[in-house]
Amino acid sequence: MQASEHPLAAQPVADDTVGLLEGLASTRAIRRYRNEPIPPQALRDILFAATRAPSGSNRQPFRFVVLTDSPRAQQAKALIGTSARKFWQQKRANDGYDKGSGADPNSPKARMGRVMQHYVDNFDHVPCLILPCLVRYRSPTPTEGASMYPAVQNLMLGARALGYGGVITGFHGAVENELKALLGIPEEVLIACTLTLGKPEGGHGPVRRRPMREMVFGDQWNEAADWAVDPPGTRFTSAGPPKGVKVV
Repeated sequence: MQASEHPLAAQPVADDTVGLLEGLASTRAIRRYRNEPIPPQALRDILFAATRAPSGSNRQPFRFVVLTDSPRAQQAKALIGTSARKFWQQKRANDGYDKGSGADPNSPKARMGRVMQHYVDNFDHVPCLILPCLVRYRSPTPTEGASMYPAVQNLMLGARALGYGGVITGFHGAVENELKALLGIPEEVLIACTLTLGKPEGGHGPVRRRPMREMVFGDQWNEAADWAVDPPGTRFTSAGPPKGVKVV
């Protein structure tokens, strides 16, 4: 069937359920999903948003392998799921998720540990797994992600607009060769990340970030612009290096 003959070709993009600015402030990492598929029209609209992203010289080098419930999709999910569980087991031990504040079940660290454990334990059954890929047209460069990750963020925002959510990971790294063989992805194509998607079990945002004054400077480094004031109701996090700390 040609694209113009598909029933979705006559369907306009769905109306947003949130405004753009609200979506930007509430598109957080979603790792718990309801056990329900994403309808084809929603997938079409979400991926349409992704493919509208900017790229250097408008080369549009991004491609998306979308995996839902086929036998091949289930194989890909199982491959990455195994990798995810091994990675998280090591990170959980190395970062002391069960020690210090992690031993307090009500601490943010303990809550994150539980969420991550649930996520990797159920990775094989996520409603939708997407592999954003970069078709390289030159040797790898430090800036090549500039033509890839805007499309990934567009995808996340498109999902948020329709009531879906997801999270970006790098769990595919240890099994990239197996994935490429399974899915017919050419060797020279970069799998930039993995992205799982579904209807959230909980709610969306608002996201927690450090205050604007720590990240938005005026005329010189580390001096906050006088208008860099967070709106009412902004929620903050202490994650990341504090202001003025040099990261080596």
